[in-house]
Amino acid sequence: MRIAALHTYPVKGCHRLDHDEAGVEPWGLTGDRRWMLVDAGGVGVTQRETPLLTQLTVRPRPGGLRLSAPGLPEIDLDEPAGGPKVAVRVFRNKPEVPARHAEAGSAWCSEFLGRDVRLAWQADPTGRTIPEAAQPGDRVSLADGYPVLLANTASLDAVNGWLVEGGDEPVPMHRFRPNLVVDGAPAWAEDGWLGRRLRIGEVTFRVSKACPRCRVTTIDQETGETGRQPLTVLGQHRRIDGGLMFAVNLIPELSAGDTGVLRVGDSVVPQE
Repeated sequence: MRIAALHTYPVKGCHRLDHDEAGVEPWGLTGDRRWMLVDAGGVGVTQRETPLLTQLTVRPRPGGLRLSAPGLPEIDLDEPAGGPKVAVRVFRNKPEVPARHAEAGSAWCSEFLGRDVRLAWQADPTGRTIPEAAQPGDRVSLADGYPVLLANTASLDAVNGWLVEGGDEPVPMHRFRPNLVVDGAPAWAEDGWLGRRLRIGEVTFRVSKACPRCRVTTIDQETGETGRQPLTVLGQHRRIDGGLMFAVNLIPELSAGDTGVLRVGDSVVPQE
């Protein structure tokens, strides 16, 4: 098995970035989901209710990022290291996370979405613990719940086979918004990795939990258009423990201050 693709999403919900290599930190891939748009109550804005986020393109740079979207001039932002301190929530029913507001970015993003939002930056990624199936030192960025999401190309092939059999169009892997895509494994091999470890390149990860999927998988990541698949077919074939499962959540086994690097082509080896 090997890494077939690497992706990050610098602003939660934005269009993906594709990488030949990516750094790994205890809370996820370097730069992944350290920024998030929040509503007036400080709750994260996601593609679930705002598919227009698919049109937000982000280009990170040291100490900041550049945002672009259709119909707006690009804007270059510094990390708001001295910005106002705020408490945000990834979801309304989740604990608060310390962050800082980027005021200039907030005005630009509000114009882009046509609603009042604020752009928040997670200055300290050690400030958010993983709520489930984690060890005390585990931390996560502003991702839904876990640092890294791994998907298997053979499992996508299985899903697309079911879709075609039912008269629907196949879907690309981007619908599932993974960080790591692996090939060379049988379909659903990842089910057998749960509770085990994977050695991926130079980094070891714990395979913590299967990922229950939501309506974001029905959103075309290039256009923002929404349909009904692949959730319907996952409901027919992959309903497990009350969720529609595709891909698995990983936690890097890195101590605070440690980092690693992953590259497309790196080996993926299950550990006992």
